[in-house]
Amino acid sequence: MSTITLSKSDAAGVRTDAVVIGVVKVGGGVALPAGTESLNAAYGGNLVEVLSGLGATGKAGEVTKVPGPKPGKSANLIAVGLGEAPDGALKTEDLRTAAGAGIRAAKTSQSVAFALPTPDADCIRAIAEGALLGRYSFTAYKSSDGSTDEPGNLTVLTDLARNKEAKAALERAEVTADAVRQVRDWVNTPPSDLNPADFATQAADLGKEYGVKVEVLDEKALAKGGYGGILGVGQGSANPPRLIRISYTPKKPVTHLAFVGKGITFDSGGLSLKTASGMVSMKADMAGAAAVIGATVAIARLGLPVQVTTYAAMAENMPSGSAARPSDVLTMYGGTTVEVLNTDAEGRLVLGDALVRACEDQPDLIVDVATLTGACVVALGTKVAGAFANTDTARDRVVDAAIAAGEAMWPLPIPAEMLDKLKSHSKVADLANITGEPWGGALAAAAFLGDFVADGIDWVHLDVAGPAFNEGSANGYTPAGGTGYAVRTLVELAASAG
Repeated sequence: MSTITLSKSDAAGVRTDAVVIGVVKVGGGVALPAGTESLNAAYGGNLVEVLSGLGATGKAGEVTKVPGPKPGKSANLIAVGLGEAPDGALKTEDLRTAAGAGIRAAKTSQSVAFALPTPDADCIRAIAEGALLGRYSFTAYKSSDGSTDEPGNLTVLTDLARNKEAKAALERAEVTADAVRQVRDWVNTPPSDLNPADFATQAADLGKEYGVKVEVLDEKALAKGGYGGILGVGQGSANPPRLIRISYTPKKPVTHLAFVGKGITFDSGGLSLKTASGMVSMKADMAGAAAVIGATVAIARLGLPVQVTTYAAMAENMPSGSAARPSDVLTMYGGTTVEVLNTDAEGRLVLGDALVRACEDQPDLIVDVATLTGACVVALGTKVAGAFANTDTARDRVVDAAIAAGEAMWPLPIPAEMLDKLKSHSKVADLANITGEPWGGALAAAAFLGDFVADGIDWVHLDVAGPAFNEGSANGYTPAGGTGYAVRTLVELAASAG
């Protein structure tokens, strides 16, 4: 992974392979933000004209390259559009995206400096995160020698380089980016190499490396404990399920958060089989579990004064002679019975078990993260997560954290009628796992989960089926494949609580 530092060096005189600057869209032209004065002078005061002549418009994410102004110093100048700033202030997400686009444009450059606006520590954190995440590449299965073209030394040029808050912001960016990259690696790994046992072992090893307590329940312990949802989903696979519990308890915590993640390492749909094309990206169905594990480790590494207890429910949903059948009834952890009318609605079954167990720890807030429904993607697209909750206050708290972290999220309701439909759709059990209707699928799934949350405990459900896996091209700091979505939101949630 690249190293990143802060420096007060002048942008025009820094010795590096490339310098990344921002360009602001103003009316029908472009302008340079603060911090680029020396570079503009190095181009004879004509840098705006040079960039405009090359077609730069300032559109967010647009990249324009020109040779560096001083031979022997920076070889290239990479100008990235920041969009409009009508009130004179740039959003941190614009800076994060610009840093990501700039580092991707640098390609094989080994050292890159960022002369983007840094009026405060939050901007420094955004730039550092964008830079570190923008050059992520997953090459473990490439037939080459496995080397990457990631740049080595990255530098954020800022007058705040010696500021205490700026240094803390840089550390948080490094730790958070490290967690996001680990999550991306897990999500991108083929399911043949990341079954539930493998995933649990790797997560446990990572947790132990950073001093958090880890407990793994195997199939025998799950059976003894009565975790019928996790066992029911995993019973068709040759790879048995797991439930992992990770706990971080600092001295004098200000609050207790519980995270719950869906960890379906591959989802064939079970006997309610998906289409062939629908299975291709289903290695990513464990992205929620990966995110909550990554975020928990990051929070521990940062030493935030927040207690975190995390549950990751891991199973492989496969068709076989031993698989759960439509109309089978499962007894969930805690005693609720569920009639499985669609084996492809399996994520809510493993999460139901984990939510009941998380409630036993009496946290102040539970947040679950799951690639749960295609219906949420239909509603919100591929880049926005849906946020559901049992209280408006809890939901707004998490959505605010997502906005601050730069992750797109939108609140959605849980109509009471959805739970009624789930109860009435089964004639033999407490609940059915689907309503039997083709609409409102994301809302019904949220209603199902909410029935497993104890009274008096605030709970937020994040359906990340869209943004957790990018099936398109890389853009900004987001690569193709696993994105690591929700890690930054959960870290921000913990940081804002402390």
